[in-house]
Amino acid sequence: MRVVVAPDKFRGTLDARAAADAIARPLRAAGHEVIELPMADGGEGTLDALGGANRVTTVSGPLGDPVDAGWRLESRRAVIEMARASGLALVGDDTDAVAASTYGTGELIAAALDAGAREIVVGLGGSATTDGGLGALRALYPTPRLRGVRISVACDVRTTFVDAAAVFAPQKGATPAQVELLTRRLERLVQVYVDDYGVDVSELEGGGAAGGLAGGLACVGAELVPGVELVADYVGLEDALDGADAVITGEGALDAESFDGKVVGGVAEFASGLGVPAVAIVGDREDIPSPIPVLSLVERFGATRAVEDAASCVAESALEALEMI
Repeated sequence: MRVVVAPDKFRGTLDARAAADAIARPLRAAGHEVIELPMADGGEGTLDALGGANRVTTVSGPLGDPVDAGWRLESRRAVIEMARASGLALVGDDTDAVAASTYGTGELIAAALDAGAREIVVGLGGSATTDGGLGALRALYPTPRLRGVRISVACDVRTTFVDAAAVFAPQKGATPAQVELLTRRLERLVQVYVDDYGVDVSELEGGGAAGGLAGGLACVGAELVPGVELVADYVGLEDALDGADAVITGEGALDAESFDGKVVGGVAEFASGLGVPAVAIVGDREDIPSPIPVLSLVERFGATRAVEDAASCVAESALEALEMI
């Protein structure tokens, strides 16, 4: 069989490339033709899925400390992952949802411009921030230098701009009072952006991604794109699926969001459109309806081994998953 292997990361255990390799090895050993396409949805892991970092720039972290952020430049196309500059993982336990800024992400975009990039992909997800992208825009001032540069913002959520505070800020350590403060701040920014840029971000689908960074970048001409579609186009998922006998996707935890702009749902949708059977290998799963068969590592091997020996569990599941189609 010709099998496309297109998983997302298994958060905390395997990145997408390692997951794809673990699935592919036993399939090849069994004589199948395998095409590996590690995937992402615009969040963490997008940079790796699009080729990995080949440059590093020191920028301001979410709370102002310097961080070395990897990014990619190839043929005047830059790929930036905002989590590398403004991510929650960079602050550890010292979260400050009110003070956290996207300034460093703006510095990365500026570095790409200075290096000659004419097309910039910004992957969102894993942010520590709810500043509506104001920090990034300040780092990019004066913004007219963005004219003629195509900026694609890979979003993994559909949340609107002002709702970003209520939906995401609690995950970043915000108290209920801080959520109210951040909501008011985003409401004020809507009017500021209308006055300064002539753009109303209030109802923009996905404008609340990364704490409103998506909306802020839309003010300077960025196009908001579903992340899984952007990555799929970049890696050639549709071409790979054309003529394939099966596709195996996967992720760390399957839940309702998995079929709403995430990798598993996106791959399943692409496969369905081409008549290719699909199956997912996941670390764990909620008891939800799924349009494709799902093999859970926790159910198959137990929670401890599924976490501590994820690669082996995934590899042992590959042929079994293929038989579920």
